[in-house]
Amino acid sequence: MNNEITGADIVVRCLAEEGVEHVFGYPGGAVLYIYDAIFKQDKFQHILVRHEQAAIHAADAYSRSSNKVGVALVTSGPGVTNAVTGLATAYMDSIPMVIISGQVPTHAIGQDAFQECDTVGITRPCVKHNFLVKDVKDLAETMKKAFYIASTGRPGPVLVDIPKDITIAKHVYEYPQEVEMRSYKPVDKGHAGQIRKAVQLLLTAERPMIYTGGGVILANAAPELNQLVDKLGYPCTNTLMGLGGYRSTSDKFVGMPGMHGTYEANMAMQHCDVLIAVGARFDDRVIGNPKHFASSPRKIVHIDIDPSSISKRVKVDVPIVGNVKDVLQELLAQLDAAETKPNAHAIGEWWKQINEWRKRECLKYPTSTEVIKPQSVVQKLWEVTKGDAFITSDVGQHQMWAAQYYGFDQPRRWINSGGLGTMGVGLPYAMGVQMANPDATVACVTGEASIQMCIQELATCKQYHLTPKIILLNNRYLGMVRQWQQIDYGSRYSESYMDSLPDFDKLVEAFGHVGMTITKPGDVDGAMRDAFAMKDKLVFMNFITDRDENVWPMVKAGKGLTEMLLGSEDL
Repeated sequence: MNNEITGADIVVRCLAEEGVEHVFGYPGGAVLYIYDAIFKQDKFQHILVRHEQAAIHAADAYSRSSNKVGVALVTSGPGVTNAVTGLATAYMDSIPMVIISGQVPTHAIGQDAFQECDTVGITRPCVKHNFLVKDVKDLAETMKKAFYIASTGRPGPVLVDIPKDITIAKHVYEYPQEVEMRSYKPVDKGHAGQIRKAVQLLLTAERPMIYTGGGVILANAAPELNQLVDKLGYPCTNTLMGLGGYRSTSDKFVGMPGMHGTYEANMAMQHCDVLIAVGARFDDRVIGNPKHFASSPRKIVHIDIDPSSISKRVKVDVPIVGNVKDVLQELLAQLDAAETKPNAHAIGEWWKQINEWRKRECLKYPTSTEVIKPQSVVQKLWEVTKGDAFITSDVGQHQMWAAQYYGFDQPRRWINSGGLGTMGVGLPYAMGVQMANPDATVACVTGEASIQMCIQELATCKQYHLTPKIILLNNRYLGMVRQWQQIDYGSRYSESYMDSLPDFDKLVEAFGHVGMTITKPGDVDGAMRDAFAMKDKLVFMNFITDRDENVWPMVKAGKGLTEMLLGSEDL
């Protein structure tokens, strides 16, 4: 009896073995055998996007919001080059994904064949790892390795490039239960001695600060982080990627740090005597100028799964390599066993200082009865959704306002492109989130420039009955570009003005959805409530906002955390 099946069938079976429920993709010649195999199976659903970039973004958000490995499928040549932006976006934010790409037949590789490109070479800098499958007998094991590499250690996207002839070749199917790779041995447990040093520093600190990032979210370590902060009573800040790791409604939360962080968070980061960094990487948007940051003496503990991230930008005193969840569990156990207690008087004085900084009310903005303030729209979004929605965003001023004014109390609710800063992600992100969380409330905060980059995905939403609510903060500018041009380029607004915008209501309705334009502050509440009451429809809310509003506070490029601009009066 012949038990051999085609490579295409092997791919589909491997996905089923991994428990994959949704695959985002777009067909083309090199992957048609795989698509034929998908047609004949019922283990997972394929989502047909309208552009390969959106397939990667949607799979990315699917993973971010669900803790599953996102899966995408694209064809060779332009299919995979269209996917590169999505790959780089996921790679920068360490998102576990497996991307299957088609390739020309093995005999045609290197011959400039139709729709050929060097996929492995092109994607190597923006994936955690990639494979070119040259023999059908290696296909199942390669797929197993791809899922293992993507989801362990520091997560990331893994690409499997499969030539067309491999998808039609036959082999006996056998999916390995586990894989062993000599060159890949991620570490989970932190060094007990180093954790002991961290505990001593935390317990003897007089001005402690807990600084956390996306690693807390990726490691599902929010419960441990909340326990740690509540136990110690120390101030905590979450980076843009870490929002929701510690609950924003706690008085221990001092806001987001960095370029558009709060005054109190940045001052505490700069003036603390012990800083514990948990799953964060001291990137340029968080600490500003490294020399300025290093000018204040402090002891730094750094917990990270990736040893290459430790002391990369900032020299640390106690490095701890390990999975954030495992390390925090051990740290909490050692804190419970410790005889030393925090210096209550010193901690009290530190909180007095932080509360003095809080009095600056750095996120306060002037209200208006004439023009819609974008910050007020985000605050109304939080009120209407009771702070319980999944919020996706594009990139720009609207992204920062969403991060500043929508309070996140749970992890995996804030879905945005942090490292790469990719315009166009918001709508496909909302699609991926809703596929992973079909009963949840999903809202996309976007700008009039970003939304047009993947607006064709409104058709995908219509086909699959996806109903996110789109919150467009429309200031008729490339807002963040305009802000920088105002501050650093003498208000010379070179190509930042959008003078040919579509009629969004008509455009959205052409895709089969509901569009509404809101121009008056008094209409914001009613429009928002009406939109969210339409649970079975995608509603596109075009809020015409104050076009001159800037994101404050702001740390200019090259400046230190204490050199913040708190408003236009500081220019």
